[in-house]
Amino acid sequence: MTDTGLRRSLNEDALLIDTSCCCFVVSDGVGGAAAGEIASQIFITAVSKIINTAQALSDQKAISAIKETFLQANSNIIEYAGQNPENKGMACTAELLVITSGGFVLGHVGDSRTYRYRRNSLIRLTSDHSLVQQQIELGVITEEEAKKYRYRNVILRAVGTEDSIDVDLIRGKAKSGDIFMLCSDGLTDMVAETDIAVCLGRNISLEEKVSFLVDLANQAGGRDNITVILVVIGQ
Repeated sequence: MTDTGLRRSLNEDALLIDTSCCCFVVSDGVGGAAAGEIASQIFITAVSKIINTAQALSDQKAISAIKETFLQANSNIIEYAGQNPENKGMACTAELLVITSGGFVLGHVGDSRTYRYRRNSLIRLTSDHSLVQQQIELGVITEEEAKKYRYRNVILRAVGTEDSIDVDLIRGKAKSGDIFMLCSDGLTDMVAETDIAVCLGRNISLEEKVSFLVDLANQAGGRDNITVILVVIGQ
């Protein structure tokens, strides 16, 4: 589900679910008036063109496809901005999850996030490419101080900002019953991880869980666009 939230007039988030190749994407546009919504859609288009197999990929093929997707999307966004100077500064974050024949491979750039919920435990698989996360890791501020940090919206890495792009690649095993959650920061800035874990543990459908999470973000203020994808691993 993707939702504009309560304070934005435009939804710059984009998502893709392709069960034929077990591919899932959340992209969050960066740049506001500088066409962030176009950047996020450019990323989705790149995924659709490159990862279009109708069967599960091996880990190595998934890694290659994910790298190619980020490189192509990065190039396409930069090219578009060059042809449309009024959109200079456009970019996007991206979470690209591929469930493979051996587990999962995840490509990550920016401050959108991917989590795995297993046996009542929620684990964040990604680390934000943001100034606030950098300051936390350096010990300059605490997690609690980060909630009110003046520069919490500053992103240090995004798709489309530089000629080259450094992609975090995370891989691992996937077990039956695992729930993977991809989301934009419109969810995690508004809803605590403890509350997310409680929701994912409820005995309701995936659709109801997604809707409940979006409602929680809006009830907390809905300051940004909210996008959530839940993927459950079957038998």
